[in-house]
Amino acid sequence: MSTHSESHGLSSKLTLTVWGWLLVLTGVEVFLAYIQFPVGTMLVMLMGLSLIKAALIMAYFMHLRFEKRTLVLTIVPALVVVVSTLAVFFPDSIRLLHMKPW
Repeated sequence: MSTHSESHGLSSKLTLTVWGWLLVLTGVEVFLAYIQFPVGTMLVMLMGLSLIKAALIMAYFMHLRFEKRTLVLTIVPALVVVVSTLAVFFPDSIRLLHMKPW
């Protein structure tokens, strides 16, 4: 009789490998916080790393890697909405950076 983790192909070694990569990516994000980059460059790098981490979490810990393609594609509209919302609000947040304090 197979266990739940074996039926989804998620072994302990794979789980620890993904967890290790998530830890490394988080360490890179923390390291980047101490380096002086322009705000735009920092946002792009941190958003990119966060997207990679989100993809790893969804693929392995939410078991989407092992689901049918049609179920995974139901997530695409939500991703489009989130990215569109970010595209709308990021310019406004940059405008707020240049406003004078009260």
